[in-house]
Amino acid sequence: MSAFKVVIPARLGSTRLPRKVLLPLGGKPVIRHVWEVARRSGAEEVVIATDSEEVRDTCAEFGADVRLTSERHQSGTDRADEIAREAEWDAQTIVVNLQGDEPLMPPALVRQAAGLLSDDAEAHVASLCHPIHTADEWLNPNVVKVVMDRRGYALYFSRAPIPWRREGATRELPQLPQGLAFRHIGLYAYRVSALAEFSRLPPAPLEDCEALEQLRGLTHGFRIRMGVTDNPPPRGIDTEDDLRAAASLLAN
Repeated sequence: MSAFKVVIPARLGSTRLPRKVLLPLGGKPVIRHVWEVARRSGAEEVVIATDSEEVRDTCAEFGADVRLTSERHQSGTDRADEIAREAEWDAQTIVVNLQGDEPLMPPALVRQAAGLLSDDAEAHVASLCHPIHTADEWLNPNVVKVVMDRRGYALYFSRAPIPWRREGATRELPQLPQGLAFRHIGLYAYRVSALAEFSRLPPAPLEDCEALEQLRGLTHGFRIRMGVTDNPPPRGIDTEDDLRAAASLLAN
């Protein structure tokens, strides 16, 4: 497997849980847990990308390589692209985008995403998913679903329950398509060249419709290689309930 780098976008402003990357979790700020995950993944370099001097100062205190990026960025992908450009990383360098609100992401999954891209010259991006086993998860619009072709490339991502069985399924009595329904894990590996191209593309109508950035890539012909894991990570930190759940998992 080729060497890889990790960029951790860490925006201070967040709608559902303000200042979440700096909130305490098990005696450390959330962002420090994410940084430690990235360091344990085997990455040759880990950079935190933020638009906040407060986040920068906090991360510098625990020894992270942290850099200020533009306040105008709309996504973590754009921040990762700025880091790659400023550092003048080679076009073939693999960069894993690990969100700053994922303190319980297993380091092995970061390696898996990087390895998928390293092993597949046809892919522009690599990401991960896991099988869905309950109808409630499949029907939940906050759970992003993905369907794949026979080679493991993403065909579509949606908040809707996909795929949907034609026969015998109704709104009142949905039928989970066992073995076909997968939950997307929001972890991405890019080559620097693809990261630069993606960040310069205009938002796509499908992306705006579903509020899913990865649909921009599919719309413009990006090949997204999916890896399946049977050991999904816990939820990221989006709400106070998520923070309490993460604290409980760490305590145990």
